[in-house]
Amino acid sequence: MIEMRVAGIALEAVTRSPIVILRDPTGRRELPIFIGQDQARAIIGALENQPPPRPLTHDLFISFMDEWDVILERVIIHSLQDNTFYAILSFRQGELKKDLDARPSDAIAIALRTNAPIWVMEEVIADASIPVNQDEDEAEQKAFREFIANLRPDDFTRYGKPSHNNEGSIE
Repeated sequence: MIEMRVAGIALEAVTRSPIVILRDPTGRRELPIFIGQDQARAIIGALENQPPPRPLTHDLFISFMDEWDVILERVIIHSLQDNTFYAILSFRQGELKKDLDARPSDAIAIALRTNAPIWVMEEVIADASIPVNQDEDEAEQKAFREFIANLRPDDFTRYGKPSHNNEGSIE
């Protein structure tokens, strides 16, 4: 799993549908997830730290969690099936732990309100992420291929002479 951060909300060019953008810690891969207008507003509100005049559904959920001493430990976006992302909310209440199925957009909105980490399974990232800086990725791959091509068998030997302990064994 890779921890991701919300980079922001974008609009798809043709349909103008909102997309939440998750970015990996290196800033080199992004995961775009199409969401609804209401979820986009909820995520933007949390990103901008702007409380609504009256509690919205996500805020009500947070109030419930606070009242019952429930902690959101993390969000996990665990799969992508038929162009639909799936997520779980991992909760803890004392020693009791429970995972609940959730839409990624709702999970992200709640995670932002509770400062819970957002994790994405590596398979999902491999299937659905996009490179942010393709030139940098290609340059790194080229450098690695050149490094491998120039390796010699003696590069794998130990440099220097082995040391001996007092009992004559090599360390």
